[in-house]
Amino acid sequence: MNLLSVENITKSFGELVLFKDLSFGINKDQKIALIAKNGTGKTSILRIMSGADTPDSGQVNYRKGIRMSFLEQEPDLDPKLTVEETIFASDNEILKVIHAYEKALENPEDADAYQSAFEGMERFNAWDFETLYKQILFKLKLEDLNAKVEKLSGGQKKRLALANALINKPDLLVLDEPTNHLDLEMIEWLEDYFAKENMTLFMVTHDRFFLERVCTEIIELDHGQLYPYKGNYSYYLEKKEARIEQESAEQHKSEQLFKKELTWMRKQPKARTTKSKSRIEDFQEIKAKASQRRKEHEVQLEINMERVGSKILELHKISKSYPDKPILDQFEYTFTKGERIGVIGKNGTGKSTFLNILTGTDQPDAGKVVVGETTKFGYYTQTGIEIKAGQKVIDVIRDFGDFIPLKKGRQISAQQLLERFLFDRKKQYDFVDKLSGGERKRLYLCTVLIQNPNFLILDEPTNDLDIVTLNVLESFLLDFPGCLIVVSHDRYFMDKIVDHLFVFRGDAVVEDFPGNYSDYRVYEDSKVIEERKEKSNAKATSEDKITQIPKNSKANLTYLEQKEHKNLEKDIQKLEKKKTEAQQKFADPGLSGEDIDKLSIELQEVLDAIEAKTERWFELSAMLE
Repeated sequence: MNLLSVENITKSFGELVLFKDLSFGINKDQKIALIAKNGTGKTSILRIMSGADTPDSGQVNYRKGIRMSFLEQEPDLDPKLTVEETIFASDNEILKVIHAYEKALENPEDADAYQSAFEGMERFNAWDFETLYKQILFKLKLEDLNAKVEKLSGGQKKRLALANALINKPDLLVLDEPTNHLDLEMIEWLEDYFAKENMTLFMVTHDRFFLERVCTEIIELDHGQLYPYKGNYSYYLEKKEARIEQESAEQHKSEQLFKKELTWMRKQPKARTTKSKSRIEDFQEIKAKASQRRKEHEVQLEINMERVGSKILELHKISKSYPDKPILDQFEYTFTKGERIGVIGKNGTGKSTFLNILTGTDQPDAGKVVVGETTKFGYYTQTGIEIKAGQKVIDVIRDFGDFIPLKKGRQISAQQLLERFLFDRKKQYDFVDKLSGGERKRLYLCTVLIQNPNFLILDEPTNDLDIVTLNVLESFLLDFPGCLIVVSHDRYFMDKIVDHLFVFRGDAVVEDFPGNYSDYRVYEDSKVIEERKEKSNAKATSEDKITQIPKNSKANLTYLEQKEHKNLEKDIQKLEKKKTEAQQKFADPGLSGEDIDKLSIELQEVLDAIEAKTERWFELSAMLE
């Protein structure tokens, strides 16, 4: 069943033609990714599809009655609303029913409104939907429903917009970089969510693991032509390589790039797997594997960076905290030559703060950072660089350097570096204000690399970069001989370039794991399975247990039951307060007989509610024992 058809759309800005006469369709249950270089109009295509923009020519036809949600890179939310109000402001009938029910709960004296709201919940079977939307908000770390949108960070706003899109359960969900601003745990949850839900998706994403595991079809926009591939990312690489081989010799570099990418992809496990307990206990296997990955890489770009001394960077008992948020607690580490470290952890655990302390842009509360005399940092931050008005691309990079020295007296000029990062000679003389967001990120990367650092620190370098640019960056970083620290939620990128991880667990706990992200996931999954086995064995052999373990024991207590138990405590507290207020009203000597009857009914309703909720609370509490 066709949901949407794009027919011969064209879009240009002044003399720049982004795309011309593009046509494609989306059918029910398809999960499609659009791949193209930055600056070729990916976001414009999504905006035209969603109705947020119009093409210069051509049209988009929608199936009658289709419900569509569009997640933009920079969502437009009402700053005056709270998180909960933003959710309920959407045009969703079930959400309106839930909202009416929650309002009725706040005013229990209006029995008619409560009965009407309750019947609405029953009629629309909204109980499960209410649980679903609260679970989505919980998974996306948006538990504070009363927080004002204007107080939220950019990442929280993106997650709120994503939650809204998922909760509305549209016929077609259009997503522009959905994994940006999500931590690794959220991304993996979103992958599982899309796998379970029968949703039709059309997205732009640079996350290649996400592409591999979610999308079943890929449309590539290359030099103004659309190329469809009926398969996931691995299939796309295979067919892309075959297509490039048939094209002219000028495409030789691209061919080599995709060959390397395909070779690497074929070596990876298709899905997360688990290992035996010996895998957990013996880290030597992981260390050896990490070391072998580096040895297998054939260096093509022999960068002749500045000499590194014996002392590179030392951290001595570093501590850092903010009010109610410890980041580091006497953290110690001595960096050695050629280290390649990935930094992972949930949002808010202090990853960027850690990088700022290393580079001196932030100071620790205690401890000492010792930087070697020959250490030269190159620091790519999330904030980017300020561009002077009227600057051209080539001028920006020459402000930072003219060339990168290579061995044997060779060098890469500023122009050659820009070419390597997909700015052709013509593009190098474009004004910077004409560049797309992704192209600006590319240029910023070049300004960091042209300074020829020997210690490179990258904070979320993959955001807004297209897949082709990511391949180029990975190739460059694999050739980079200095120290490298990367904060990224791009698992594919991390797997390719790092040897071990700093895992920020929160509460100032930082673990050093000797492998890449896939190694880490295998290890974590193995630990969970072993812990479950040990708990199960302990329960089975316990001689102190006389009664049987109830079906819903703590080990199997569902997320929804845990949430219900927590909410019951709050509900009982509110009802107890209402009971006290009602009892105090009886002390009024001016009450009429009619008033006393009314108060008695209200009090009895509160007492009945307390009894019912308390009984359920005890039932769940017994399961937790």
